[in-house]
Amino acid sequence: MSVQFRVFVELAPMLHIHNGDSTAGTARQANIPGEHIAWREALVCGPTPAGLSEQDFIETRARHLADSYKRPVEKCRAELRAMHEALAGFSDQDEVVLWFEHDLFCQVQLIYLLHWFAGRDLGQTKLTLICIDEFPGVQIFHGLGQLNEEQLLSLFPGRHEITAAQLELGSKAWAAYCAPDALALIALLKSDMSAMPFLKEALSKHLQRFPSTHNGLGSVENAALKLIPAGYGEFRALFPAFVRRESAYGYGDAQLYVAMRRLALAPKPLVKQNNGHDWSMDAAQILLSSFEITDYGKAVLAGEQDFVITNGIDRWLGGIHLRGKESAWRWDEESQQLLVSL
Repeated sequence: MSVQFRVFVELAPMLHIHNGDSTAGTARQANIPGEHIAWREALVCGPTPAGLSEQDFIETRARHLADSYKRPVEKCRAELRAMHEALAGFSDQDEVVLWFEHDLFCQVQLIYLLHWFAGRDLGQTKLTLICIDEFPGVQIFHGLGQLNEEQLLSLFPGRHEITAAQLELGSKAWAAYCAPDALALIALLKSDMSAMPFLKEALSKHLQRFPSTHNGLGSVENAALKLIPAGYGEFRALFPAFVRRESAYGYGDAQLYVAMRRLALAPKPLVKQNNGHDWSMDAAQILLSSFEITDYGKAVLAGEQDFVITNGIDRWLGGIHLRGKESAWRWDEESQQLLVSL
């Protein structure tokens, strides 16, 4: 008589933190073991001032997300609190896996999480990372969201344990990103950053978002504005074209749309929105919108006018709050340096 035995394997508790809902959903469908949450933030945009308690930081971010993306602040606050509560339960997990990419959007999220974990005793919990900038067979890789279940599953065995050097660099980079001036960030970029191979390029792209010495626009706005007279006035065409040219930023459609809204609502607008619905953040309405460049916008692109001097600025880039008719920090394309006004 043959006897069949069924073996039950109790999987070790594991938490996966993904860079977005798409990746989290695919990972669940791929049956990658553990709990999967999406880090629903966009720390690459809006205020991240230094020195705040976690509660105050969450409140600052909730108000920014609500204002920028036209969502109820209560919902934004609740989502941020829920994500941090999931983080706080890390000691119940045998392993926490971070899934992120090479671009600025993901690298800023990653250094925040590394900073968060660096300030805590991990105990027996293992912290691991999956972070890529390419995938075999994907000719133009933009992000993990492009991968199917089988492709995402293939990355899981290759995760590596996060080192003390990575925790230290991530925490240092987050502190520099949140500082009220760019001096620490500039110094960091001159140091050895090899522990995180994608971080130097990502933070260099961050510096290029500051108002340029040429016309007062950052690289994101300059790139988007140039595309409109080139035949990409409809947002459904503008966004893919922008991603093809500026994939290193990792911007989603919402981030680019908010940037376009800022140009259109300036006292002296650079673009005019057509087919608009009171700047609704509804995904369908965003895709239906289109833009045309104004005469002033053409003058700014040509370097004949300066956006900041004309319109002023009230914008956060990390921990730096740019305000007034002059920007204390300017990106100089020729020297590839961030310059400070004395």
